[in-house]
Amino acid sequence: MAVTKLEVISVPVSDQDRAKRFYADKLGFTVQMDSTFGEGMRWVMLQPPGGGTSITLVTWFDTMPAGSLKGSVIGCDDLEKTLDELTARDVTFNEEKIEEAPWGRWKTLDDPDGNSWVLQQSNRDFRP
Repeated sequence: MAVTKLEVISVPVSDQDRAKRFYADKLGFTVQMDSTFGEGMRWVMLQPPGGGTSITLVTWFDTMPAGSLKGSVIGCDDLEKTLDELTARDVTFNEEKIEEAPWGRWKTLDDPDGNSWVLQQSNRDFRP
């Protein structure tokens, strides 16, 4: 038995409908599931356009207040093109200019609750 992949990341939000609109309409994520479970709980799961690890918009973890997720990385192949597309959808970024390091180039953005994401184009030639 071995760990094979990261399947779902819990994103703590205060309003699942508002967060769902942001991730689907602004970032282009696909809604995989939106259904109830347990006593008055709702499972809202989305996946980035290129596939990979899904996110679920959670409201039920006392130790994860809305907006407490920081530094998770969303990858893209062409940072400038992706920035243009997201800016056209009214996504705002925290930096004026693109940040750069040997491992890649990025800008950060926040969802409506203040969860912070890094939009990054990795340097595929980087070897630590």
